[in-house]
Amino acid sequence: MLNAQEQLYRDYLQSQRQYSPQTTKAYLTDITAFRTYLAGNGGFERYDKVENLDVRVYLGQLYERQLSRTTIARKVSSLRMFYQFLINQGLAQDNPFDGVALRKHQEHLPEFFYENELDQLFEVAYQKEDHPNWQRDAALLEFLYATGARVTEVTQLHLDQLDFQQRLVLIHGKGNKDRYVPFGHFAQESLQTYIADRRPQLLAGKPDPQIVFLNQRGEGLTSAGIRYILDQLMAKTALTGKIHPHMLRHSFATQLLDRGADLRTVQELLGHVNLSTTQIYTHVSKEALQKNYQNFFPRAKR
Repeated sequence: MLNAQEQLYRDYLQSQRQYSPQTTKAYLTDITAFRTYLAGNGGFERYDKVENLDVRVYLGQLYERQLSRTTIARKVSSLRMFYQFLINQGLAQDNPFDGVALRKHQEHLPEFFYENELDQLFEVAYQKEDHPNWQRDAALLEFLYATGARVTEVTQLHLDQLDFQQRLVLIHGKGNKDRYVPFGHFAQESLQTYIADRRPQLLAGKPDPQIVFLNQRGEGLTSAGIRYILDQLMAKTALTGKIHPHMLRHSFATQLLDRGADLRTVQELLGHVNLSTTQIYTHVSKEALQKNYQNFFPRAKR
């Protein structure tokens, strides 16, 4: 279903640009696909709130799907034209697709957190002062990082999917594909503390939806809610970058491979259908190896 701005653009394409219904539909399909992705991966407010980081994450997802360069170029062109229309109509000030360059041959490395950056995030997550939901937020951060789960998988997580005895979670992934993912002691303790203490308080006598992560109304957290929580945690650190739920998934995969995990194991943990999708993280691993070598080997450079 089109929103008001998309309907306005459709009318513009048909009445002023004289585009055929098929061409108009193709443009709008690219635009609504972008909105749907944002809604499912961190939340969508308005088109004028979209930032360059959102665009880069979206492009990374398109490359992860192994779409052709031609297809990706068409999508970028559709969205760039749409934003120019919004600017001309006074509905947006900036075009986040301006300056976007498509990849040629070399894959761009996925954005991820280094361990010292994650340490800062976990430190602020466990701060209790004036923060009644710290148990939930800490458990959420622990779970995202410990499992590499997609944000939509986390919003749909139910209590009966958690096995604390074996420290396993059954994740319902894309295309109705289920997978088991282990989680460690830190995530276990944080989850159990939140479920036993803060979660009942969030319910406050309301019917229990059995969803693990709840908002203030006792309802399941949305993707936008998760992104908001992460933004708030990031703002409390000394870090200057931005955060996106998918960055924790990237960090999960990157650090497993950097420590020698088998590529097929990481593929299974991430729920990737094709091994080629997982292989992008090997580039990150090689970069980390090269960086450490250059920094610490005494005769690496003059």
